[in-house]
Amino acid sequence: MIRGVALPIALLATVMLTLAADQSPENKSEEPEPFDVEPPILKQNLSDELSPAPGTPDAEVARLEKQLGRAKRNAEGAERLYKIGVLAKMEVEQRLLKVVRCESDLVNARVASATEKVAELQSRVASGENAKEELEAAKATLAQLSEAAQIAGAKRERADLEAAETNLRRQQKLLKLGIAQKSDVTDAQEKLAQLKAQKK
Repeated sequence: MIRGVALPIALLATVMLTLAADQSPENKSEEPEPFDVEPPILKQNLSDELSPAPGTPDAEVARLEKQLGRAKRNAEGAERLYKIGVLAKMEVEQRLLKVVRCESDLVNARVASATEKVAELQSRVASGENAKEELEAAKATLAQLSEAAQIAGAKRERADLEAAETNLRRQQKLLKLGIAQKSDVTDAQEKLAQLKAQKK
């Protein structure tokens, strides 16, 4: 009895598959199907109207702001990653040092941008335009940024010096353990001496 029921069902399934296979090539066309979803916007397709022209101090400031943001994000969880064993202590130190360096570079770029703006305003005042108030405000901003640049520069020098001292101690310990070479210690000593000479 089971054979009597199974045979017509198998025959019916075979006929349906054959008909479906015959109809599918007729339905397919040469053209691809239209997209139901919009493709993502590509970075190169965005307009550059809002971004400053490349090579200008404002573009450099914008680039350094992004770089500083990335460096801060990388350094945020570094200490926690060190504690759970994902990162080495040296990697944590390098990430923190990169934040200090990026801050210093950003402040210096802002000083360059403010200096250019002051020069532009001075030429406008010299040509007779009424921009004395703007010029005074720009000069005050430049003075504040110059002071911030000095502070950031001193902080960077300190951080570089501390990193060089830490590296020298690390290389000396590794040499005692037989892991490092004498040339590594010598290179670390030279780097430290060079930074100390620059500071004087």
